[in-house]
Amino acid sequence: MTSAAPRPTGEDDLWSVDEHLEDILSSVHPLEPIELQLLDAQGCVLVEDVTVPVSLPPFDNSSMDGYAVRVADVEGAGEEFPAVLEVVGDVAAGADDPVRVGPGQAARIMTGAPLPPGAEAVVPVEWTDGGLGEGPATGMRARSLAPEGAEGQVRVYRPAAARAHVRAEGSDVKAGDRALEAGTILGPPQIALLAAIGRGTVKVRPRPRVVVVSTGSELVQPGESLGGGRIYDSNSFALTAAARDAGAIAYRVGAVADDAETLRSTIEDQLIRADLLVTTGGVSVGAYDVVKEALADIGDEDVAGSGIEFRKLAMQPGKPQGFGAIGPDHTPLLALPGNPVSSYVSFELFVRPAIRALMGLTDLHRPRVRATLKADEALRSPKGRRQFLRGRYADGEVTPVGGAGSHLVAALAQADALIVVPEDTVSVEPGTEVEVVVLG
Repeated sequence: MTSAAPRPTGEDDLWSVDEHLEDILSSVHPLEPIELQLLDAQGCVLVEDVTVPVSLPPFDNSSMDGYAVRVADVEGAGEEFPAVLEVVGDVAAGADDPVRVGPGQAARIMTGAPLPPGAEAVVPVEWTDGGLGEGPATGMRARSLAPEGAEGQVRVYRPAAARAHVRAEGSDVKAGDRALEAGTILGPPQIALLAAIGRGTVKVRPRPRVVVVSTGSELVQPGESLGGGRIYDSNSFALTAAARDAGAIAYRVGAVADDAETLRSTIEDQLIRADLLVTTGGVSVGAYDVVKEALADIGDEDVAGSGIEFRKLAMQPGKPQGFGAIGPDHTPLLALPGNPVSSYVSFELFVRPAIRALMGLTDLHRPRVRATLKADEALRSPKGRRQFLRGRYADGEVTPVGGAGSHLVAALAQADALIVVPEDTVSVEPGTEVEVVVLG
């Protein structure tokens, strides 16, 4: 992994959002493919086309519980003059040697069972008397309770066209077809298809393992009592959940106190299970911002691109950021600010695309749309900063939620979009068309 050359980080020379993102994405590369069992591959990205080895269905089969018949034998059948056929046996799902249906005969057949030789169509059991001689049936009696249903006679009250209620061999997919193409994310339907065509394993890029570490001596685990000057740790929960939502396997590490050596040791311990590390807090200019202290010189000076660089970005919220690589495998690390809104916005802009790049996806970003600003007053934004405001998006309109404060967690919980105010814009009037990042 390599990173862009260090740049000055003074107030007069800020990194733009796009520069920082480009640096991250140029340094993060897809994980190496591995072969996984189907259920282990859920959520992973397929790295090769999958071809169908056997048609689905692999044979003509019944789509109904009923009777397999010849079309000529039920032609003209009706309530007053039903067709009376000899039942020659049962055809159950899984049968590999079904009975043959000859002229004047029928075979009782179950859904999914192979169409027996000689049969041309299936009549649902509701179109028959079910072999009971008591008028139209509503269903079949279990074979264990009434084995005689597989013999005797059945009355058919309606005609059936050729291939009626028959699922044709290959009507789903045919042998040689491409079932799935490389780049597909494997969800439940795709897993089902792979299983249906007989694939027990599949080659994929694994889901990235993301470790989230929050910092701050003031942080308390939810569920515990708060002391004076303490707050609950919400960032690590939000970012771990966001990493899972992005497709990663995410691990949350309990809040680390403001001690550089403890933080450095914690991060080094986590490298064994991390494809990507995310820290939150401690990246600003305060005396207790220990992430900078702990990570500024953690890299190997003999390895190009190793180490963490701390930057100031021309954005609000989320001005202080850090990025680089640590450890023997040069694991990428993104250091995010500690205010809840700042950390979440930073995750959406920088960490989520990195996770999806590790997965081997080409669609890295949340969708962006144009929407009309619906507000009571103009939005204000500092010149030279790209501002991201929380909002709710619906029907082509976006409404701001809460203020610009980076601590407003309740407002963040109500938002499903980010309103983007460009660097050169200081005021956005109601009714103006704006860019919106759709979060949901």
